[in-house]
Amino acid sequence: MQPGDFDDFLGQSHLLGPKRPLRRLIEEDKIVSLIFYGPPGTGKTALAHLIARKTKADFVSINAVTAGVKDIREAVSSIRSAKTILFVDEIHRFNKLQQDALLPYIETGELTLIGASTENPFFSLVPALSSRSLIFRFNPIPKDDLRGLVKRALIDSRGLAGNGVSLAEDAADFIASMSEGDARRALNILELAFLSLGEAGKERVITLARVKEALQNKTLYYDEDDHYDTISAFIKSMRGSDPDAAVYWLAKMVESGEDPLFIARRIVICASEDVGNADPHALVVAVSAMQALERVGMPEGRIPLAQAAVYIAAAPKSNASYTAIEKATEELRTQPVQQVPDHLRDAHYPGAKRLGAGKGYRYPHSFPGHYVKQEYMKIEKHFYDPSAEGFERIIKSRLQKRRSTSDD
Repeated sequence: MQPGDFDDFLGQSHLLGPKRPLRRLIEEDKIVSLIFYGPPGTGKTALAHLIARKTKADFVSINAVTAGVKDIREAVSSIRSAKTILFVDEIHRFNKLQQDALLPYIETGELTLIGASTENPFFSLVPALSSRSLIFRFNPIPKDDLRGLVKRALIDSRGLAGNGVSLAEDAADFIASMSEGDARRALNILELAFLSLGEAGKERVITLARVKEALQNKTLYYDEDDHYDTISAFIKSMRGSDPDAAVYWLAKMVESGEDPLFIARRIVICASEDVGNADPHALVVAVSAMQALERVGMPEGRIPLAQAAVYIAAAPKSNASYTAIEKATEELRTQPVQQVPDHLRDAHYPGAKRLGAGKGYRYPHSFPGHYVKQEYMKIEKHFYDPSAEGFERIIKSRLQKRRSTSDD
């Protein structure tokens, strides 16, 4: 069911629509080194095969899962013309040495590279290789296109035509919804459902129940891009006070096999960075959730993780503590470092008093309210600016009073 021409391609109109740059390069046979990346089943390899049919260049194909440097050299040695395209499927599987082995041939123009990858090339490819290629991202295929694909497979001679099979509308919708934008997955589900019908006979219908039986458990696609994007969405949902979104992205990570301790650490950071003293209990809940996870393990550990994520999302927000340490760090990096005032120096070692260490220090607990104004920096600086959210409102009021207290 691979597309035979541009009009058969699904979901990549941003790349292959009329007059789009990539389509024009292919139609005019002016291929340069290209990297296609995106989720499985979105047409990367199919487009490479379409290019093979349309180009006048020699086309050599290898798979990075099984190929090595020797295969690269053999592929180059098989070049029979001045214009050769080398297609490397799963190119992210090549290590640095194998990727570097391609560079001399690309530099000299002996070959034009087309690579297909399910991983972000800016992470998985060496910079020298990615910088010499045009990079195109393939998107998950829209649900409507997938529905059309499985229906077409029933009447196409390359598919199930001639088998007397029809597909219920709700079954087609279900396949399209559960395929996560993956055309290969949609066709696999359809084929499994077809094979479960048994011997050919009178007209047979693939029903929703039969599709669900064939599907069994849904598998989530989760690659390096998803790792970074999903944890980013999770943190931003907690920061943005949306507990529903936070627990959804948490569930996706857990179901996809993400390291639960990695998730727990991010929750702890968020509790301090984004909630802070607006609700000091947030950090307590987050740390407790991480400890609970370590003690009970998975899958039950997802419950305290969810509790902590929901608590942090629903809590009042303040990044004042985070901002304070950032400002103080910047001050140290850009300004002369202040010396510790004499009265704050350690006075517990022999001879400290002879050096004047600790002289004049005022012990706060000896004063009313356990507070006395004294110099804690030679040059007074304010880094912490509490918000008016939650408990930090009380801290703000307390600090305003203390900062306005006159010396006595």
